[in-house]
Amino acid sequence: MGTRTRRTAYVLLADPSYLRESIGAYYDRVDRIVVSYDRSHTSWTGTPLPLQQCLRLISDLDRDSKMVLAPGDFARPGETGLANDTHQRQVALDQASEGSDWVLQLDTDEVMVSPDVFFDMLNRAESAGARGLDFPSRWLYTRTGPGRYLEVTRRFWGVAASYPGPLAVRAGTTLRHARQADIDLFRVDFAPRNTDPWRPPDAEVHAVITPDKGVLHFSWVREPDVIKRKFGWSGHSEHMQPPEVYRRWVWRTRHPLLTAVTTPLRRRDDGRYRLSRIPEPPGGEPIRVIADGETV
Repeated sequence: MGTRTRRTAYVLLADPSYLRESIGAYYDRVDRIVVSYDRSHTSWTGTPLPLQQCLRLISDLDRDSKMVLAPGDFARPGETGLANDTHQRQVALDQASEGSDWVLQLDTDEVMVSPDVFFDMLNRAESAGARGLDFPSRWLYTRTGPGRYLEVTRRFWGVAASYPGPLAVRAGTTLRHARQADIDLFRVDFAPRNTDPWRPPDAEVHAVITPDKGVLHFSWVREPDVIKRKFGWSGHSEHMQPPEVYRRWVWRTRHPLLTAVTTPLRRRDDGRYRLSRIPEPPGGEPIRVIADGETV
């Protein structure tokens, strides 16, 4: 009999909003989860993080004692947010690689809807000799009502796959930028022809799944006060800080139909969205974010 593939994961602890749903989806499928966070309870940009709440959630989730707490010093002065992001991910990936074959690298606002499909594709990636699994996400911009979202789309409202980086990599992988790495990828998409607006139309697709099986990325789906804080702690904070970014998010949240209808008129980098219904759970209202020291 062959040796069982060993799988671990790492998470960067910062935001409790969807942490429970994210880790809970794959908890039973991995042997160990490295929980990385800054010991000063600050972000890559030096802003405070609600880590006490995150750690309580981790403790409640860890019924089989798979979590390994791994504090470090990642808010390095003089470095950009993205440089600190990449550094922390590499440290966590190296820790998770010990005794493992594959390492999952999902952020805590990314939720597997169909773990069976995800791990089937991971098996196919391994059989193909790939070093990473490029599995598609659906990028959700804002929640406009129960089960209703503005979702990133192509110009004429076609489903769009999003790839922030491979969601699983071989142990020992060296990251280049955030989750991205210069490795051979097994790429899964929502159609036989590429649906990622940021990749060339002829980008290779190795396997196809239906959109309802993709990972849900609740990237900007937060309450207004929390989205403001996220804009400050994100590795992309320098692009999120201008006031018009927040004002635009609020306006689109309040006017989802007009936002979707005018999508074909906007440039790709200005945001193109469609109205989508996402069954709940997973998702829905994120849990309330409690600042360290705040009483409930």
